[in-house]
Amino acid sequence: MRMVSFKSVMKISKTWVCFALLLFTSSLVYSQKNLPESYDVVWDSQSVNSSESMPLGGGDIGANVWVENDELLFYFSKSGTFDENNTLMKLGRIRLAISPNPFTSGDFRQKLDLENGNILISGKSDDGAEIELWVDVFKPVIHVEIASSLSSTVEVSYESWRYRDRKVEGRANNANSYKWTGKNVVTSKDSIAFDNDKIVFFHRNQGPTIFDRTVAQQQLEPVKDQLTDPLANLTFGGYLKGENLIESGTYQDTYMDTDFKGYRLKSVAPAKNHHLAIVLHTEQTPSLKEWKNDLLSIPVKNLKSAKQITRKWWKDYWNRSFIKIERADKDSVWQTGRNYQLFRYMLGCNAYGSSPTKFNGGLFTYDPSSIDSMYAFTPDHRNWGGGTHTAQNQRLVYFPMLKSGDFDMMIPQFEFYKNALKNAELRSQYYWNHEGACFTEQLENFGLPNYAEYGSKRPEGYDPGMQYNAWLEYQWDTVLEFCLMILETESYAGKDISAYMPLIESSVTFFDEHYQYLAKERGRKALNADGNLVLYPGSSCETYKMAYNATSTVVALKVVLEKMLKSAFLDRAKNEQYLSMLDRIPALSFREIEGKKTIAPALLWERINNTEAPQLYPVYPWGIYGVGKPDLEVAINTYKLDPDVQKFKSHVGWKQYNIWAARLGLTEEAAEYTALKLKDSGRRFPAFWGPGFDWVPDHNWGGSGAIGLQEMLLQTAGDSILIFPAWPKDWDVHFKLFAPKSTVIEAKLENGRVTILSVSPTERKKDIINLFDEK
Repeated sequence: MRMVSFKSVMKISKTWVCFALLLFTSSLVYSQKNLPESYDVVWDSQSVNSSESMPLGGGDIGANVWVENDELLFYFSKSGTFDENNTLMKLGRIRLAISPNPFTSGDFRQKLDLENGNILISGKSDDGAEIELWVDVFKPVIHVEIASSLSSTVEVSYESWRYRDRKVEGRANNANSYKWTGKNVVTSKDSIAFDNDKIVFFHRNQGPTIFDRTVAQQQLEPVKDQLTDPLANLTFGGYLKGENLIESGTYQDTYMDTDFKGYRLKSVAPAKNHHLAIVLHTEQTPSLKEWKNDLLSIPVKNLKSAKQITRKWWKDYWNRSFIKIERADKDSVWQTGRNYQLFRYMLGCNAYGSSPTKFNGGLFTYDPSSIDSMYAFTPDHRNWGGGTHTAQNQRLVYFPMLKSGDFDMMIPQFEFYKNALKNAELRSQYYWNHEGACFTEQLENFGLPNYAEYGSKRPEGYDPGMQYNAWLEYQWDTVLEFCLMILETESYAGKDISAYMPLIESSVTFFDEHYQYLAKERGRKALNADGNLVLYPGSSCETYKMAYNATSTVVALKVVLEKMLKSAFLDRAKNEQYLSMLDRIPALSFREIEGKKTIAPALLWERINNTEAPQLYPVYPWGIYGVGKPDLEVAINTYKLDPDVQKFKSHVGWKQYNIWAARLGLTEEAAEYTALKLKDSGRRFPAFWGPGFDWVPDHNWGGSGAIGLQEMLLQTAGDSILIFPAWPKDWDVHFKLFAPKSTVIEAKLENGRVTILSVSPTERKKDIINLFDEK
């Protein structure tokens, strides 16, 4: 058993942070403010409950902050806090009361200050009381600072619903890896105690975990000692501490649907200034003592310096990249620009996590009954699991980071697959005796198929390497989109991707090896008459099942192999191997609709199981078709004439019609669907979209919206950089985005005229094609 080292992940992250800092200094800088103050979210009344909370974060910590009944409350979360059942746990809730109460006059203001990455809350104007909450980007510490003109006392409580074991039943298991198979599932209690002037809390995983049960279920016991287990002895938690606070007892109550126990600290004496710190730590350690020692070694001093460094990080972040849509009224078009920035803010809150930002809520979920009254569960709940990654959804969270230049923030997602590589390769070796990494669509954070979706009621003798699942069977190709992301960081930023080449190579090798293996199981020959792989049975997304030469697979293999062969980090001795593999990839399939050529989802298929449109994947994400590229009409025909494409059309959740419309230069539809994606959510915080097909906040909803907006502004065709390829004439905009060859473009469109156009490096300016001028 090999444990994933948190320290090694942080070492990798720090390398990328240094790269990001170099990137900041080399990119274009304008003196004007990159985010208008109107993008800040300001509330003038208190909240009803946690559903009206405001996100706060930094580094890899997220908090939902709100004021209710004159008390400040916030949930707080941290990357990588997976329990025995692979639920992504919150770490608790803080409740703060100030005396005298600064909110009694009815004067109230709560502001998310995007430029500085903090939340400011003020009460009675005559007292001048203000609460500032901020998270240190480089140390796992949440800070709460209180300043007022009058002396005050505070009572601060740590509240936990995991003060006892909790049985998990029915739909509540949607939050863990058992899902509908959950029987006798228990969330084990945390350890919580006063420790002098601190409250210390933590959860340490005890066996057996879902990892152990999944290994047994999937008949991998003989190689268990070779498998990576990220859950064993994982410990997460921290402590709450404040200046001049002492223990003040415990209490029990219920918040919304969940009983909890509170542990209270109170002021020794009145003061005009108060400071609270919540210090957090997550790590796999052989002993609890080692984890505690590492927790207590986290520095919390030098508050002023830490705040300055954190504020600089956020200011640099906003200068790195932005999209501002200028508008007189705060209509849906203005909301599109503002909410793009709010979504990017939430992504920035998990910039350097040990685990990727989850598509189904990220670090900002809250009490679920306010989303659906049938879900009267604990605040830990989210649908579609905690440690389970739905790859088709997850990719949409990370693709927008290419054009926004947030390459350092992509590392947690890349490390997710790199850390799971050994287990994915062992699956292929053990089940089928061939090479290559088999990554399934619903993938656990330890690289094996999800326990529930593997299929618990399986026919006797069914291939143990296969999921017995109508949606997920034979769907393996989404990993290739993450391989594309990695290769694109080399293209966009000149990044050294050598650490990830084994992942990319193993991922394409699986398809070459496995489909020859399957062909030999059926008959004598491994290839067809043309010397191509026979990609059958396959799956074109989750929609076209039991497919022959699925378009999503064919185009993915073709593009990844071509980009691999161009990479400076591929061992040149392997050129012939991968050129030969590329020659074995079958051609894309086409069909006629209304007498016009269109892209088919596959050569053949047996049934339709979902509502995706993989026939447009050659447009996005794979970029075979698009503005300035050959045969654009074929792709437009597919978008407009394919009956399934039209039937499935929507802006909700992970749907990507806005992206396809932008890539095809269909300005009106791109604008319509992107504005629908990024308009205010209907919840108090404008970017808490969802639930869509998933949960709230729906980050793959926000991600697909962000990608579409970027593609409306900037695309590439060969060496050409196309600006405004699908941009409406009456949308004034100022943007700064990234393109391949370490290129940064800043442009401003005002009253139908480009008033700023700057390109770095300057020699790339010759490659700019301004399509706005051609409209």
